[in-house]
Amino acid sequence: MILLTGTQRDRLLANGRQRDQDHIPVVKFFNPFGAGVWLATELDEGGEVMFGLADLGYPELGFWSLEELSSVRLPFGMSIERDLLFTGDFPISLWADAARETGSVRAAERLLYRVGARFPRKTADTESRGS
Repeated sequence: MILLTGTQRDRLLANGRQRDQDHIPVVKFFNPFGAGVWLATELDEGGEVMFGLADLGYPELGFWSLEELSSVRLPFGMSIERDLLFTGDFPISLWADAARETGSVRAAERLLYRVGARFPRKTADTESRGS
């Protein structure tokens, strides 16, 4: 699977040029066999270093290598996957707070969409994201 579409790469690069913003995650990666979820908000100009919320047992904001993520080999010929249905919808700070509170990005996702469904979610990021 291709980890990033052209549209996602463009949005991540644009976000990377505006690091002082509380961006909405553009893409979600996950390990289909267990622990490991990454919500990416930014990509550096070199196209290698991503920023966002990573959860490998404890959720934290930070940087990771796109190349390393794409080189992970899992059982049965699988690899790290991109969540094709992920939309983000909330700023990364809200994702991080919810993940710390619940203990994981997956639990935070359930909480945010359960609670957030009651509120409108229109921001400049969601209106201009495309796909």
